[in-house]
Amino acid sequence: MRALGPEPGGIAAIPLEARDSEVWDWIALLKPRVMGLVVYTAAIGLFIAPAHMHPVLAFTAILSIAIGGGAAGALNMWWERETDGLMRRTASRPLPAGRIDPDAALGFGIILAAASVLLMGLAANWLAAGALAASILFYVLVYTAWLKPRTPQNIVIGGAAGAFPPAIGWAAATGSFDAMPLVLFAIVFLWTPPHFWALSLWARGDYARAGIPMLPVVAGAKETRRQILIYSVVLVAASLLPCLFGAGRVYGVVTGLLGARFLWLAWRVTRDAQDAGGESLTGDAPAKALFGWSILYLFALFAALLADHLLR
Repeated sequence: MRALGPEPGGIAAIPLEARDSEVWDWIALLKPRVMGLVVYTAAIGLFIAPAHMHPVLAFTAILSIAIGGGAAGALNMWWERETDGLMRRTASRPLPAGRIDPDAALGFGIILAAASVLLMGLAANWLAAGALAASILFYVLVYTAWLKPRTPQNIVIGGAAGAFPPAIGWAAATGSFDAMPLVLFAIVFLWTPPHFWALSLWARGDYARAGIPMLPVVAGAKETRRQILIYSVVLVAASLLPCLFGAGRVYGVVTGLLGARFLWLAWRVTRDAQDAGGESLTGDAPAKALFGWSILYLFALFAALLADHLLR
């Protein structure tokens, strides 16, 4: 009689390092860094909403948004696996590197997406669940499948997908939308173009090889720098709008300082030393500085909004 135990070639036969590596590949499929920003802005939207939500239900609502964001990331990676393989920045991702089967990744993303919407509906309300479903579908179908491979305005229009989370958090708590969540949506929406165009300035070679019509590839680096400055000015102006809908002095002062720094870095991008074709002579150092600051800017802006709410 055979002793009970793992089959030869089963999980016990797989080295621990390999199993850990596979787990991290599945986590990477969820785009955890992007998910972190999604969860953060959604949580702020929920916390500042004028409604009380039981802590367990609030946690479940935020978890639903995290799962939905991860699902969108997985479906995005599944769709873009071939173009990701053409770019140095993304070639080592699990799908283009062949470490995860595409069909398994597709099923994983669909199951997570459906589960996140159902969980949100049961824990919070179906308005928030519908908004979560719309954000996933917009990111995967409108941005990833339609806009990104066709137009340099992909980031402008597609930015709506990443702007949903604070409004979804607000809707989860209140069951409705009003002016403040729409303003938060607008802030993230306007933040997206200068953030991603700063990245695309030094990654434009990758995008060109993959045939993705990012603005620097289609319109050139010089025009991209001009657009970054324009959107930065509009973003900083929009970031002051919460003061008209309940945000107080703390938020106004902090966001003013943050915006001044953002505009200075955007101005430096436009003044970067360039050759006759608009290519940077500094390795796009100002664009890299703006990209890094833009992440801190959004985190700090929403933190100021929460601090202002708690102090009041």
